[in-house]
Amino acid sequence: MHENFNTYYDNIDHSFWRNLCVEEGAICQFSKGEEFISAGEVARYIGYIKSGALKYVAYSADGTEHVVGLEFAGGFVADFPFSLLGEKSRISIVAVTNCEIFCIPTKDVETRLETDVKFNREVRRFIGHAKLQ
Repeated sequence: MHENFNTYYDNIDHSFWRNLCVEEGAICQFSKGEEFISAGEVARYIGYIKSGALKYVAYSADGTEHVVGLEFAGGFVADFPFSLLGEKSRISIVAVTNCEIFCIPTKDVETRLETDVKFNREVRRFIGHAKLQ
């Protein structure tokens, strides 16, 4: 499914991110229509979806919504690599259904990048793949 779109997704170590979110994150509830990430803002969380579905939305200059991706239970939700770099998101991520998501604050990830060499190496490797796309 990711062959030609967001191919960096294939380079994600899914067990690494799942374990991080499930073991160190907290369950957050998002209602249908609620934004997980808002375009133009720095993301607050990286998440692993326990239940529900979300859509990735880009907006054209006239405000028209364009769905550019979907994510379901058992998947990750983040605006990679912007979520990891502390940069403003170019898209919104919106709950399509009520969702339960294991959320880890991006600030916690930033702090850990400074103190955990192995963690830093894994995240930087991933960011390198994503930025090349």
